[in-house]
Amino acid sequence: MDDTNALMEQRKAKLVALQAKGINPFANKFTPGETCAEARARFADGLEVALAGRITAHRDMGKSQFIDLKDQSGRLQAYAQKQTLGDEQFEVFKQLDLGDFIGVKGALFLTKTGEITVKIHSFVVLAKALRPPPEKWHGLADTETRYRQRYLDLMANDEVKAVFVKRSQIIREIRNFLHERGFLEVETPMMQAIPGGAAAQPFVTFHNSLGCNFYLRIALELYLKRLLVGGLDRVFEIGRNFRNEGLSRRHNPEFTMLEAYQAYGDYETMMELTQSMICHVAQKVLGTLVITTLDAEGKSAKTIDLTPAWRRVKYKDLIRETAGADWFELIPAERRERAMKLGAEIGAAYEDFEVTGAVFEKLIEPTLIQPTFVTHLPKELVPLAKVSPEDPSMVEVFECCINGQEIAPAYTEQNDPIEQRERLEHQAGGEQQKLDEDFLVALEHGMPPAGGLGIGIDRLCMMLLGQDSIRDVILFPQLKPKT
Repeated sequence: MDDTNALMEQRKAKLVALQAKGINPFANKFTPGETCAEARARFADGLEVALAGRITAHRDMGKSQFIDLKDQSGRLQAYAQKQTLGDEQFEVFKQLDLGDFIGVKGALFLTKTGEITVKIHSFVVLAKALRPPPEKWHGLADTETRYRQRYLDLMANDEVKAVFVKRSQIIREIRNFLHERGFLEVETPMMQAIPGGAAAQPFVTFHNSLGCNFYLRIALELYLKRLLVGGLDRVFEIGRNFRNEGLSRRHNPEFTMLEAYQAYGDYETMMELTQSMICHVAQKVLGTLVITTLDAEGKSAKTIDLTPAWRRVKYKDLIRETAGADWFELIPAERRERAMKLGAEIGAAYEDFEVTGAVFEKLIEPTLIQPTFVTHLPKELVPLAKVSPEDPSMVEVFECCINGQEIAPAYTEQNDPIEQRERLEHQAGGEQQKLDEDFLVALEHGMPPAGGLGIGIDRLCMMLLGQDSIRDVILFPQLKPKT
């Protein structure tokens, strides 16, 4: 029998002993009057409190016992004395294990070392932990365990818990900001007959009653634009997208997106919205506009300053700076050859615009640490955006890049149904079944000019919270099942 199984048997024996005393810990009820943090903040000698939480430390002093009681707000020391509890209850208390949940009532006092402590007058066992906590209770380090059993990670690492509390606050503040701007939050289908709004591989499922395939959505866009057609002028959705593609430090098959659309706006409207919203969220949640990021080893890597005016630069200008002033005068074969010499990864079937895109993704985007709006991208990359009147090969688009990765794309939305059909047909490569005819019919009813924005919530959280991997801002990232 290994150590874990032996410890589990000991804990099960303690459970049986509790039940023999008429105590069923899983049936008890207790209503805490405050959190540990609130009790600490309200401290007054003799103040009566009622607290509940998990035991994370237990020190046996003979006729007295000290435990650390921990809830979501933090920890507080608790003190049990045989004289106060009586023999029977004190014996029960001594048998408590790390990981057990209890509720306590008592009075606050300061120990000789100045630590705020609650002297327990009564307690109730609320849940018996049958498995012992991780060996490294104060700092679970194994990456596989941290992601696969996130609850252990949250139990052991307070800084991890803080990341996810702040993630929740970030999403709350995004909602508050958009509501203040007059946006209406809506919900659109996650299962779609035709996946659209992006170029990505979808997950496929089958609907038994309808007898047809459906696809988990790869983007929110096309249904939200239908709402602009219907007369809802400012809409947004925060929801899950699904892409049946690879995993990486920046990619998870299931991820969270914000998309927002504003009638009578354009890509410049969305630029102001993006910068204002990110700065609002940073100030409200973090209390600062200066962000320190971490590297893969968890060490401080660089500082991002959101306070100055965010740089605006055209895509073509960045390409010329990196790949040569004559880049767009070269013939396609010469561009491909130069791109490969520069170190860009070029697939054999890449079209010419994809070669230039590979130069941007490999050599330029990772260098954009401070907030940068990269504007006017090739029209082939964004078939749902309006063509730039000053350069018909480009569209009125920006990618907001911070910390070396794209945080948010946005653009002036294409509302010409004839041109939109032509560009989607080109993207589909002549495969009519890939066209969302219902969306095109909606455009034919008339959609107002509009600006649209998408923000990857996970990547935004990575940047604001200084995390190097997307798995560190998703509670339950996708992992290969254990065999």
